[in-house]
Amino acid sequence: MNLRKRLGTTCNRFILEEQRHHPQATGELSEILTQIVLAAKVVSREVRKAGLIEILGKTGTKNVQGEEVTKLDVYANEQFVNALSHDCFISIIASEENDEVIQAERPTNRRPGKYAIALDPLDGSSNIDVNVSIGTVWSIQKRVSEGREGQASDLLQSGNHQVAAGYVLYGSSTMLVYSAGDGVHGFTLDPSVGEFLLSHENIRLPENGAIYSVNEGNTAFWTDGTRNWVQSLKGKSNPAGKPYSLRYVGSMVADVHRTLLVGGIFAYPPDSKSSPKLRGKLRLLYEASPMAFLVEQAGGRASTGKQRILDLEPEWLHQRVPVFFGSVRDVEFAESFQEDLA
Repeated sequence: MNLRKRLGTTCNRFILEEQRHHPQATGELSEILTQIVLAAKVVSREVRKAGLIEILGKTGTKNVQGEEVTKLDVYANEQFVNALSHDCFISIIASEENDEVIQAERPTNRRPGKYAIALDPLDGSSNIDVNVSIGTVWSIQKRVSEGREGQASDLLQSGNHQVAAGYVLYGSSTMLVYSAGDGVHGFTLDPSVGEFLLSHENIRLPENGAIYSVNEGNTAFWTDGTRNWVQSLKGKSNPAGKPYSLRYVGSMVADVHRTLLVGGIFAYPPDSKSSPKLRGKLRLLYEASPMAFLVEQAGGRASTGKQRILDLEPEWLHQRVPVFFGSVRDVEFAESFQEDLA
């Protein structure tokens, strides 16, 4: 299929066209994806006017991660959970903002949904009040449990079992990027027509880039290997053969989005400030696994520094891991410095 002829295609139409290439498809996954598209439009609308309505600032509470919850965190969580909990094809939802899993609602005469979904409703929420790009991340897996209600085990599967994953970036424009296992495709929201339109076809990462993205404010808490790796990126003994440029937004969705489009590496390496046992900062289920799926679908590499992220089976809903995402050669280069990790 020549994707170039389809630039400007709406996201919903694209989803349906992709479904036609899979004769065994029932349309259930397509329906879930269209619900995500709808929720993304609603949240984007509120983000655009966040400075004009009473939706900025903190709620005064903390989530299960111990982080302060913002008003927009709550709003985004409500919109995505509401859009998906009434979808008859979803059985169970896990959100970074909720302590426990959420059972989807369904009429008693409907069979149980066969999908489970994990959400980070608003990544980068600490940047909301200063008008920096933020995002939503999601991951869909097939259920493995039986019965009318889903179980945590439906979500605690390795990332290899994802059937689709994606993110929404609320930036200078709103973009939705997703993969259902057949490449990575990006759609930009045209506010004049209220539709996400295909704008980035079959995104591919180069073998290496010239940009690294990491929070160097954590240098004092890094391992020696990580410090040596970053120092090498500033010289010429690296895959590019020249000093890399540092770009760090502080919203994972924004930093990974740039990496997908231009190559290089985004990392949140283990540090003793985030975790004394160097277990990492980002959540495996809500952030690391879906982004790893996208990075690999785009021809890149996703690693903890010692292990392929998609091979990890979550031990609990809010487990954290180190991450290295990006071009294959750049991630392999980073891994070569991680011998001091357990």
